Amino acid sequence: MKTEIAYFGAGCFWCSEAIFSKLKGVNKVISGYAGGKTEKPSYSSVSTGRTGHAEVVRVEFNPGVISYETLLGVFFQIHDPTTLNSQGEDVGMQYRSIILMTNDEQDKSAKKYLHEIIKSGRYSDPPVTEIKKMTKFYPAEKYHQNYYEQNQNQPYCQVVITPKIKKLFKNFKQLI
Repeated sequence: MKTEIAYFGAGCFWCSEAIFSKLKGVNKVISGYAGGKTEKPSYSSVSTGRTGHAEVVRVEFNPGVISYETLLGVFFQIHDPTTLNSQGEDVGMQYRSIILMTNDEQDKSAKKYLHEIIKSGRYSDPPVTEIKKMTKFYPAEKYHQNYYEQNQNQPYCQVVITPKIKKLFKNFKQLI
């Protein structure tokens, strides 16, 4: 089975992990940090907003089952790509909208997809999604992994993540 890796930052990584892990063809999702310069970041250091890192997910997927372009479609549906350095109540550059590509094909696809969104006028404000080359991924601490699955009754999960999952089931039922 051939697999590929994609990296997305769409605000809180708990939300992104919960969403991407539900998709057919996605084998594994790991929450972590990327896009900055600080070596070996931690949740507490990234939360300061001074490391340059964003909360991201590493998505291992089977391109024979789900395409990178489909993952991009889900990515742009699960967050607001027009808000700079924030998603809802989560504020700071660690919550920015970012795509970290691993190869030229992903780079071309991400830029093309973003260009098409801008051209379509889908959003009243222009997307601020950053697209840059992946350099280094740092897995988040263990307690962040599979957070939603282990903490569905937590208020943040109920108020923020569960509605996103319901939206996923409504808009992407064929991908679940």
